[in-house]
Amino acid sequence: MRLMGVDCDRMAGRSGRRVNAHAGCVNGSRQPLASVSLLWVGVWHRLAVIYATHARPAAVVWAKGWFLMSDFTGKTVLITGASYGLGEGFAYGFADAGADLVLTARSVEALEAVGAACRAKGVKVTVVPGDVSIEADVIRVVETAVAEHGRIDSLINNAGVSDMRGVAPEQFDMATWNWIMSVDLNGAFMYMREVGKHMLASGGGSIVNICSIMGHGANELNIIAYTAAKGALRNVTMQLGCEWADRGVRVNSVSPGFIITEMVRPALEGMGMDKWIASRTPMRRIGELEEIVGPVMFLASDAASYITGHDLNVDGGTNASNGTFQIPPIHFEWNADTAPRIGEGYPGVVPRPDWYQVMAPGIPGIHYPVPEA
Repeated sequence: MRLMGVDCDRMAGRSGRRVNAHAGCVNGSRQPLASVSLLWVGVWHRLAVIYATHARPAAVVWAKGWFLMSDFTGKTVLITGASYGLGEGFAYGFADAGADLVLTARSVEALEAVGAACRAKGVKVTVVPGDVSIEADVIRVVETAVAEHGRIDSLINNAGVSDMRGVAPEQFDMATWNWIMSVDLNGAFMYMREVGKHMLASGGGSIVNICSIMGHGANELNIIAYTAAKGALRNVTMQLGCEWADRGVRVNSVSPGFIITEMVRPALEGMGMDKWIASRTPMRRIGELEEIVGPVMFLASDAASYITGHDLNVDGGTNASNGTFQIPPIHFEWNADTAPRIGEGYPGVVPRPDWYQVMAPGIPGIHYPVPEA
């Protein structure tokens, strides 16, 4: 039996005790839960010893004070859309963890710059320019990756486009619709298909698709073709995640909320969009690049070896919420004398209108006496 990548039978053999796959069993017989608990303490202790003894520095990837125990040394990761933004961040994260990389994008000069930065971290990097919407390019990139590295262990299906014109659905043109579909859905599928063939033949691998919270439902900031493409990609993720599972290939996705990168930070902050997005997000802020890199690396890693067909929201709570206030709810004012709210919360983006503010004292008969008639 394996626990978090550790062979428990081999581990237990050193102590003369065998972990049975059935809960509550040790050495094939049922024993009190206290005995089993002590056994698990030993297992976790052994895990800690293994990590402390054998973990390489490259196995620890830091992001905002937390770390991911993922050593990708000896593994090859193919990243699409790797020339800037999220793809660039994924490239640096996997390089820091020791992975050899195959990077592809249309922007040759920017792609080469990212490749050079990753090589400086001591890993092998193959740069293969290509357009994800062109089938011949997809096949060429995958064939080059296998020829140069021998195998592809992980695919990060990141390339994507959108339309920032703000065109209403009833006016949306088919040329733009088809362009978005060709990259965000068709291109992603062609990479899954071509890399999937290799992984299925070689005995396994991990694919992580970059979807979006916009693929989960309606949103006032959505773009009709984008939500259609990302919603479809999420469903393909679940289908292939199940269909290929018994042959060793895991397929998962991450659905980011609004993630800011240094390239777009000045524009978003200058236009006030970061404040608007924060007003619609339970965590009341926009996401940072490193906050999406860690979850993607986790799903690609052996730490997620029993996860497939799953879409992970990384969105500050947006999709868990049925609605996030922009005007502070009036009941926040209630019970201030008897059971006040603890801590300073989000102040909102607009003051309460007068018709709402009048309710600040509370409900008559509950928070204060009913006025006499």
